[in-house]
Amino acid sequence: MDIVADLDRRGLIHDTTDRDALRARLAAGPVGVYVGFDPTADSLHVGHLMGQLGLRRFQLAGHRPFPLAGGATGMVGDPGGRSEERNLLDRDTLRHNVACISAQLERILDFDGGPYGAVLVDNADWTSAMTVLEFLRDVGKHVTVNQMMAKESIRNRLEGESGISYTEFSYMLLQANDFRHLYAEHGVELQMGGSDQWGNITAGIDLIRRTTGATAHGLTWPLLLKSDGTKFGKTADGAVWLDPEATSPYQFRQFWVRSDDDVVADYLYRFSMRPVDEIDAIVEQHREAPERRVAQRALADEMTDLVHGTEAARAAAGAADVLFGGDPTAADAASLTAMAREVPSSSCSAADLDDLVGVLVRTGLASSNGDARRTLEGRGYRANGVVLDASSQLTGLDLLHGRYLLLRRGKTSYHLLEVFS
Repeated sequence: MDIVADLDRRGLIHDTTDRDALRARLAAGPVGVYVGFDPTADSLHVGHLMGQLGLRRFQLAGHRPFPLAGGATGMVGDPGGRSEERNLLDRDTLRHNVACISAQLERILDFDGGPYGAVLVDNADWTSAMTVLEFLRDVGKHVTVNQMMAKESIRNRLEGESGISYTEFSYMLLQANDFRHLYAEHGVELQMGGSDQWGNITAGIDLIRRTTGATAHGLTWPLLLKSDGTKFGKTADGAVWLDPEATSPYQFRQFWVRSDDDVVADYLYRFSMRPVDEIDAIVEQHREAPERRVAQRALADEMTDLVHGTEAARAAAGAADVLFGGDPTAADAASLTAMAREVPSSSCSAADLDDLVGVLVRTGLASSNGDARRTLEGRGYRANGVVLDASSQLTGLDLLHGRYLLLRRGKTSYHLLEVFS
């Protein structure tokens, strides 16, 4: 396949080196391609998915991905896209973070060996042992300060209030050396990244040319912003993480489901692994009936499946169906387990169910006995989908999967009870 043309159709190309030369090289045979991920936290977030999926696209097209964990560059901090200095992490924290994100990369890429098997590399392996004098001689002498000052990421920081430290100023040289090393040791000829990485990428291409005379290639994708102009992958509560302990599969799925109508088509083209023609059909369905949220659901299901696995994706979708008014008796056990992370939950004995009003107060669905009775009279409660009134008994209801009782007040207040004998 012409992967450059496919990326172009998806809106995934912002800058490239000579596009004809890149297309010709990709057509000639397998190419090593790398994207760097600095381990500034112990999980990647959805903003990193563009890089992971970019590597996956190249792997499926017959090329070899080299995801790079920045055990060395993570100690310095990339000045690009930041207005102030990043907090520096210690070695033990970085090692822990590298180990965590490595496991996440393995969900997206195939590391099973062979000519196209992904190879995880850590730039601490070749940078830590390099002395300052070796770095200045082998890297620094080939890059002029004029070149570095001309890069947008450096220029923006120099013009800002905080300025830039020599540490972050040196980041570009470290990344350029990564590209040079990967080219020399693994034959990596293409580096990709967000558009804010263009200066760092071209610095590496120049270093390879100056030290070896060889031609390397670069490609960036446009940075994504949400429709309100805020950074993609951020919510009011912070980043949307790939670690299921930090962001549950349900909340991860809901992040995509909540995509605005005016940006969801763009997200589908850029993130989905579906063929473009299939995405075209989904987008057309969405435009005909946006209230059905066909595009959002398609994107949410695919991304959750890809990051968290089929079972977790199915459970997250099942939990969402119930929490947005679906029949709880149709939910499987995994969906109810997923729901337990999202709504208030507790356990009680079967004997406790004899006191309906007491249960409603203890679960927080009523502020007092009187409030519970008034709401029951107004038929404002449901238990496992059954409307309750003042004469209802919980003990007569079938438990979901023999153990759960889902209580609901109004349309959005829930409590999941696990009942034991």
